Amino acid sequence: MYTDKTLIDQQSFLMDCGSDIEFKPKIGMKFDSLDETWKYWVEYGGKIGFGVKKHYFNKNKNTGFVTSYKYVCCKEGVRKQDKSDSLTLNPRVETRTNCKVRLGVTFDDGKYKVTAFIEENNHPLHLQETFHRLASQRNVTEVQAYEIDLAVDVGLKRKSTFQLMSGHAGGRDGLGYTMLDAKNYIRSKRQRNMVYGEVGCLMRYFQQQLSKNPSFYHANQMDVEEQITNVFWADARMLIDYEYFGDVVSLDTTYCNNRAYRPLAIFSGFNHHRGAVIFGATLLYDETAASFKWLFETFLEAHKQKRPLTIFTDQDQAMAKALKEVMPEIFHGLCTWHFMQNGIKHLGNLMKDGSHFLTDFKRCMYGIDDETQFEEAWIVLLAQYNIHENTRLQSTSSIEEKWAACYMKKAFTLGMRSTQLSESINSDIKICMKPDLDIMQFFKHFEQVLKNKRYNELRWTRKARSGVVHDNMGNKVKEDPKLESTERYRKLCMMLVRLATEASIHPSTFTLVHNSLCDLTKQVMEMRLTEAPLNHPQYSLEAMDFNGNISNTYS
Repeated sequence: MYTDKTLIDQQSFLMDCGSDIEFKPKIGMKFDSLDETWKYWVEYGGKIGFGVKKHYFNKNKNTGFVTSYKYVCCKEGVRKQDKSDSLTLNPRVETRTNCKVRLGVTFDDGKYKVTAFIEENNHPLHLQETFHRLASQRNVTEVQAYEIDLAVDVGLKRKSTFQLMSGHAGGRDGLGYTMLDAKNYIRSKRQRNMVYGEVGCLMRYFQQQLSKNPSFYHANQMDVEEQITNVFWADARMLIDYEYFGDVVSLDTTYCNNRAYRPLAIFSGFNHHRGAVIFGATLLYDETAASFKWLFETFLEAHKQKRPLTIFTDQDQAMAKALKEVMPEIFHGLCTWHFMQNGIKHLGNLMKDGSHFLTDFKRCMYGIDDETQFEEAWIVLLAQYNIHENTRLQSTSSIEEKWAACYMKKAFTLGMRSTQLSESINSDIKICMKPDLDIMQFFKHFEQVLKNKRYNELRWTRKARSGVVHDNMGNKVKEDPKLESTERYRKLCMMLVRLATEASIHPSTFTLVHNSLCDLTKQVMEMRLTEAPLNHPQYSLEAMDFNGNISNTYS
């Protein structure tokens, strides 16, 4: 309810804020555009302490040009009487007070001129500590949007991101937006990113990677209806790693067999410290022999037709058939982990009631180095458990050279017996494999997993990659073409954070740094437009404050 105390609160608030009479709207004040008018009205409402909104506008019937506009307080008007109010258990609280504060502009002689202005509110105004909660004052700036995107890319949760940003801004009061605003921004951006569907986003992502590094390789397979079925990609680091460590390769298709995840398959191997390195990745939506043949041919094309000496896979027959057609000369080993899991799954009836079948089977698989002794032990195993006619064991025996240790010791394996990557990497990959993540989120999370893994192995593998590697086009592969730019960015960030910390202590130092940065930002944007107009967004040359907002001038 509007009382005398409200008037006192409003007057004292205006005095405390040091309200500038010149800043108040005046009849006859002119603006160049409606956007400029609206920004002025929002800023005025923020200084006084009330929310604002747009009310209505008039257009020229012939041209559709807006000839006048009316802006009001957010508490303008009252709620209409609802006939169902008596049936409502928890009615919404009335927030509007029929406040008469308004600003009217009319187009005149090329500008929008103020023709009406009512100043006095009929409700309490927000204090400086709370006006940032008004909807019209909340805004995610360009800089803040970049910080939110960065936090999402590295996997920070929304609450942690908001707390981090609040700490940087000196508290929630100085942040300028709420957690709900951040949530809405992320959702809106994801919707915009997916406007062309998964295929469009996939192609867009690959084009972005190519623009960052021309050595990035990608390929896709189409079905008879010209729909993308399978996708393969390898970044510059994968190409370099394969050149040095690609003698023994494993193809892990674990996620392809689980419908709860995206069908990701990974080519990987060992570096000289037995750390897992990745040579390529693929999304296999179609797992036929033809698809695997395409995958192996594409893998070789990406790596300049360099064939590994040994490759490990699971027991997929379509994969084995395709591998024999594309790379018949290499040794094909079976992943012992998958092999054992399949044995337990299909021969579980032989492991009941205290049976030692699993122990005896493992002895044949791992514990015998001589081929003759293995054959004898295998015959004993079949006779002991009376399983000569078991079709599963018959098929297993026919490919014993792919899994028995006595045969595999002849192959060059570097000690590899499984397609499984390290447990830590597998657990990280599972996070980005959930189907509720869209394709862009999947790629960003997968990139982050690779970055974390590569950072951990950086100090161990630097000396092993001292040569020059070329891609399939003959160009020199650079792991990070923007390394120098990244180093400059990191150095500037440290300087600016320290400058902001020191300058924010006193008003005079803040004003000095603020004005200097506004001028410096304008100079940088002018240089960017002059030197490389095609390689960056079209920044405005208007003066920018360091919150990412455009400064406006009013006539």
